[in-house]
Amino acid sequence: MAAANSNPAFTNSAAFTLNASKAAQLNRPISDSELDTMYGRPSVSPDAAGRMTYEDTIVKVAVTFGILLATAVVGWAFPILALPAALVGFVLVLVNTFKKTPSRALILIYAAVEGLFVGGISAIFENIYPGVVLQATLATASVIGVTLALFANGKIRASARATQVFMIAIIGYGVFSLINLVLMWTGATDLAFGLRSAEIIPGVKLGVILGILVIFLAAYSLVLDFTSVKTGVERGAPRVYGWQAAFGIMVTVVWLYVEILRLLSILRD
Repeated sequence: MAAANSNPAFTNSAAFTLNASKAAQLNRPISDSELDTMYGRPSVSPDAAGRMTYEDTIVKVAVTFGILLATAVVGWAFPILALPAALVGFVLVLVNTFKKTPSRALILIYAAVEGLFVGGISAIFENIYPGVVLQATLATASVIGVTLALFANGKIRASARATQVFMIAIIGYGVFSLINLVLMWTGATDLAFGLRSAEIIPGVKLGVILGILVIFLAAYSLVLDFTSVKTGVERGAPRVYGWQAAFGIMVTVVWLYVEILRLLSILRD
């Protein structure tokens, strides 16, 4: 006779049913020697149990960024690869974002492609504005470090209201960026950064105001990424989701770097 269970997913599986003899064995008293044996067994670590851990996630983040930096060298040498890499990277972002189960292969391929884009666009900007890449790199590292420190100390946390505002702002900025790109490609504006180069008041360009706001948005996106990692570890998510965390952090960091690179270039334009 099987033990009653209202959930068909459990009822139909032999792993979650008990016959009479097994039930009797489980209900018998446990002897002192058996209890000592149970407590003497080594505990299973989250990593050994196949669950997500901070250490394993950090390793995955390091691997993805290592690949990005390696291919960035190639992109720096061949800036012409920046545009096709950006297009392929955009497709991979969509695929990895909406994929139900994280794919390590696709995420590592994305890291390689994104490295080509970052290296190529960095070489282009460095050729026009010497020294801007080092400045953008240091600024990006500073924003990441400050955000991580504040998050680790509990000074900043994601909230439902802030996330709603964040999503609305991201959509609005995406629409603006698309319109600006079309205007630049069609020749409707001949300014270096399109509408971003337009002065809203004498001496203050729209791109500077936007750049500062978007950097704050990217920093909040990092908070969301860190929150996802914390939640995944605390809830014992499968280990494979460490790759999804690495992917999300990489997308945010690349976005942050590009925005800082553009802001510094607008200031020097």
